[in-house]
Amino acid sequence: MRIVVLHGAEPFFRSLHTTRLREQLAEEHGEIETVRFDGESCSAAEVLDECRSWSLLQQHKLVLVDAADQIVKEANRKLFERYAEAPSEDATLVLRSDTWRKGKLDKLIDTCGGGIIKCDHPTSAEATKWAINRCRSEWDAEIEADAARLLIDRLGVDMGRIDTELSKLASAISEGASISLALVRDMVGMSREEEVWAIQSRLLTGDPEIALRSLNETLDVSRQPEVLVSYAVIDLARKLHTAASLIQGGMQPFNAAREAKIWGPAQQPILALASRAAPAKFAALLDDAVEADARMKSGRTSPRRSLEALALRFASL
Repeated sequence: MRIVVLHGAEPFFRSLHTTRLREQLAEEHGEIETVRFDGESCSAAEVLDECRSWSLLQQHKLVLVDAADQIVKEANRKLFERYAEAPSEDATLVLRSDTWRKGKLDKLIDTCGGGIIKCDHPTSAEATKWAINRCRSEWDAEIEADAARLLIDRLGVDMGRIDTELSKLASAISEGASISLALVRDMVGMSREEEVWAIQSRLLTGDPEIALRSLNETLDVSRQPEVLVSYAVIDLARKLHTAASLIQGGMQPFNAAREAKIWGPAQQPILALASRAAPAKFAALLDDAVEADARMKSGRTSPRRSLEALALRFASL
């Protein structure tokens, strides 16, 4: 391929495809020269002249252009179209960007035997499957399906982070062992943003001791700001009230969860409570949570004491 477009929001996939292309070019041509450009600051003439010019050592050249959508546009686009009609045999042009506008250039790239590869974020299911295959092919280890799903739950679909964690997990197991659910739980921590929202499900266990311990761990161990914890508590009361109102109005719990934007581990306990209690009960709790937040911010009460009182209110539900 003499012209390759790698576009999409997942930079790890763009980097991975570039690495594979470089390896294949090295197999084909021996040592290659890599030249990089920033599409936001270079000119089209600089890029295309580099593609057409001979390397001093007569090596094949890999010409990388990042933020390519900023240079392959308007009048410049015709210059790249003209180049695609007769690309250099001694260079491979790689255009990388978050976005890409389709047009005549795509057809010309296809005609000259180039490639256009989409590098978007995968779904959670796709990321899980990718993690299992990547662990086996790249890190010579097996990861259990449940463990891979937990990994994605904790990291999201940030493929670079997933790959980094897979390498650490693979190095932590003995030969012949698999990466287990317990190992992922022990070694892969939740992000700080996830930790503060995790308190929502812990407040609904019905156990006052668990509710208070979770609150103290969130404040003292994770060192989450009191104002952010208060926001999570208010949001939990809002979800309970919204879900209860929708369910009382005849909506199925699953649809109520989607309408109220209730996701994650707190979904089931929220729906269970919302199905059993009147919306007015949760409306009163929401009012109290908002009032407590206002008192905390005005200095009229101790933030920790107010949050502890609210935690006990949730546990009593």
